[in-house]
Amino acid sequence: MKRKIDIYLKKNIGKSATSSEYRKSILLEGEADSWSKIISAGKYAAKFGYKGVINKISLKGFSEDYISKPDFTDGKFNNYNTDVLIIGGGIIGCSIARELSKYNINILLIDKESDVAYHTSSRNDGMIHPGLVPKPGTKKAFYNVRGNYLWEKISEELDIELHRTGSVITYDKKFLNIIKPFLKMRADKNGVPIEFLNKDEVLKYEPFSSDDIVGGIRLPTAGIVSPYKATVAYAENAAVNGVVFGFNTFAEKINTVNGEIISVETNRGKILPKTVINAAGVYSDIIAQMAGDMFFSIHPRKGQIAILDKKYGNSLYSILSRPNLNFHSDTKGGGLVKTVEGNILVGPSAEEIPYREDYSTDYKTIISMISKHEKALNRINKNQIITYFSGIRAANYEEDFIIEKSDYIKNLIHAAGIQSPGIASAPAVSEEIEKLTVEVLSVYKEVKRKDKWINRRFSSPQPLKLSIKDRGNLILKNPDYGKIICRCEEISRGEIIDALKSPLEISDLDSVKRRTRTGMGRCQGGFCTPLVMQIISEFKNEPLNSVTKKGHTSFILGEKTKEFTGDDLNEKV
Repeated sequence: MKRKIDIYLKKNIGKSATSSEYRKSILLEGEADSWSKIISAGKYAAKFGYKGVINKISLKGFSEDYISKPDFTDGKFNNYNTDVLIIGGGIIGCSIARELSKYNINILLIDKESDVAYHTSSRNDGMIHPGLVPKPGTKKAFYNVRGNYLWEKISEELDIELHRTGSVITYDKKFLNIIKPFLKMRADKNGVPIEFLNKDEVLKYEPFSSDDIVGGIRLPTAGIVSPYKATVAYAENAAVNGVVFGFNTFAEKINTVNGEIISVETNRGKILPKTVINAAGVYSDIIAQMAGDMFFSIHPRKGQIAILDKKYGNSLYSILSRPNLNFHSDTKGGGLVKTVEGNILVGPSAEEIPYREDYSTDYKTIISMISKHEKALNRINKNQIITYFSGIRAANYEEDFIIEKSDYIKNLIHAAGIQSPGIASAPAVSEEIEKLTVEVLSVYKEVKRKDKWINRRFSSPQPLKLSIKDRGNLILKNPDYGKIICRCEEISRGEIIDALKSPLEISDLDSVKRRTRTGMGRCQGGFCTPLVMQIISEFKNEPLNSVTKKGHTSFILGEKTKEFTGDDLNEKV
């Protein structure tokens, strides 16, 4: 196996490229002149059955990858003892925190950003995948299907809006009917319900589908949630149950003795955990390496998504796509997804890039996606776009989830390599990590369930979704719910204040946005941003120019240029 890999490296990377077996994994080293060659080398090595591919081939002329992190230090967590330390505040880390909050243990979740769901967990389409695409027998397939099933219970307990829209995949070539037996066999292996539709049946589900379709496939268990609101819901329920959240906390070094983590050094002090859970997303391989358990590499895969104006949302009823039906592809091909709020999302794309936080977008990709997917739905076009964004998937070369205890560090657990369908899989992943954590932690102390665990979360009122009568009664009780701040999304002052009263302490614009959707409408915050800033300033009793967009030093205002007085007004009159 190694000999074949070496031959490949010499031929495609260069004479300096080598491979070596490290523990149960294969380590690739050398220098390449293109990123695509590095990715191809990693994918080739992954074919030979090693536990993981550690791809250390460097890119010639590549500058250091940018990592956003706090620019301050303090001693908030110095010598902080905790039973469990979770690194990463995405939906995986937050769902794990919530499940572990059932027990009488101390839990600390840290994230380098100022809020949960800052990166991948807010930069995706929120689709609850049915589980047809993952290869049967993989962890990805198992946790996807199990997670899809669990979302019904989770959405009810945490008051998360879940739409079981189903997914419709259309095709325009009759010869594709020959793959139906293959799809049925795959669906049966993964435990996924599947329906085959003729053209008329497709049009019953999606009346605005393109005229050239000849048939389709429907996966009824597919659904949609708001990924950032779901992450917040998990986190808030965890916080109510005693989980401590350490935002703006960057893991700088992990110290081990005799195969055991004894401390994690951060910009806010040295944390002393009994058990560490690696849920660091695109940085999970770096955390593993810091802990002395290097056995996989993450290669960032960017996906760009376009958001269409909400007024065109009534053109779509399901999750709709016309993919290439290539199950060996690293992407599901993207599609059209209607958010729970009513916007249509187009995408995502799939681009291998060297940077872990490159959230740039480009015109060519966005227009290409629109051109591709308007073939599935003839009512969409580029003029409906209100904005676009991108996210990074934490792909490893095995293209499978890493859910396991470390083989070499006795108190380290990995929840890593979780890309799409990570949102769908989160409830099942956290369920498994809960079991592994109790098993590991029981070596250090007795782990018992709490007598009282709060499994339910109730979100704050949303006047827009109430009847006229109920909305009127709500406003009578609290007039702030009648003061509309964000006109596009019809978000009231009362909802913004509720967000600021969250069990998680927040104070920046994007954190409010993730909870209320202020600034997500047609004008993209052009009207409501100053008003939201003013509410944050008043609520926090801090100057207006201290309000940030996304924490750290992302200040929006510098200083006052003119002090307003009554005399100014009198002069103008």
